[in-house]
Amino acid sequence: MTFLLVLVVLALAFPWGLAAAARRLAAVLPPREACWALTATALLSAGATIAMLVGLFHVPFLATLEQVPLPRVLEVWPAAVPLAGAAGSVMLVQAVLVLRRRFQYRSVLRRAWQLADQGRGDGDLLVVPGDEVDAFALPGYRGRSGKIVVTSGMLRALKPGEREVLLAHERAHLSGRHHVLADVVDLSTAVHPALRSLRLLLQFHLERWADESAAAAVGSRKLAAAAIARAALVSSRTQGTSTGYPLLSVTSGPVPQRVEALRLPEPVGPWRGTRRAGVLGLAVTVAVSASAALGLAYGLHEYVEYAAVAVRGG
Repeated sequence: MTFLLVLVVLALAFPWGLAAAARRLAAVLPPREACWALTATALLSAGATIAMLVGLFHVPFLATLEQVPLPRVLEVWPAAVPLAGAAGSVMLVQAVLVLRRRFQYRSVLRRAWQLADQGRGDGDLLVVPGDEVDAFALPGYRGRSGKIVVTSGMLRALKPGEREVLLAHERAHLSGRHHVLADVVDLSTAVHPALRSLRLLLQFHLERWADESAAAAVGSRKLAAAAIARAALVSSRTQGTSTGYPLLSVTSGPVPQRVEALRLPEPVGPWRGTRRAGVLGLAVTVAVSASAALGLAYGLHEYVEYAAVAVRGG
């Protein structure tokens, strides 16, 4: 019983420690690698939590499969049914939260596509008429490919070069499928509260990833910084239509930090070294996370089988 409690405590505490490690790792990584590190951490932590809960919920049923009477199980192992009931209740709450998040996601996409239907344009660009100042990357929906939605007000507020930055930024969101990473982390937060701190951090690094892509596309970090600053400034004066996740926008996240990063020269040499170190750090994080998750699930399963055999033999 002591071993079981240790496993439960480790499984519940594991995501807190891993989330803290991922935040530290993301702080020293280039934006793209930081996004993958945060997403992998959230996914594996959620998986470890679910594995532990499924294992606990499995305890009384394993005894039944081993043809051990439930009264005998409760006599030797009185905490089996309460722990299984608690695990089942938690999984039920998690399922409700996940379904709620998915409903909200689809609802936001549906409303955004209704707005996009008012726009005109060619290719991946839709311009919506109006004085509101907004722009966002709109993920695909019901067989329709993703689009860049920009209001006429936003286009009027930006200079020609700044418009190129805006479009390159939003195209980076679509081509990188950043909404998928954001969706994975958002759903993971419904599984374990420790992962909530990763959601806003991921949003920041997704925007930084798109910022760097836009700067490379226009060939000027200074122009990219000016465009992002101006877009954020003019959009703050009006009531935009973008609601954040899953509609990733150039004005999302802590804009001052993003602008400051673009004003610094790109650390080409050091960044490459950091990128290699980041890939190694990400690989280690994934390996440790996967090993810990499998270890917890396997250890719990082995203990449950051992306990069932002991009960049957006693």
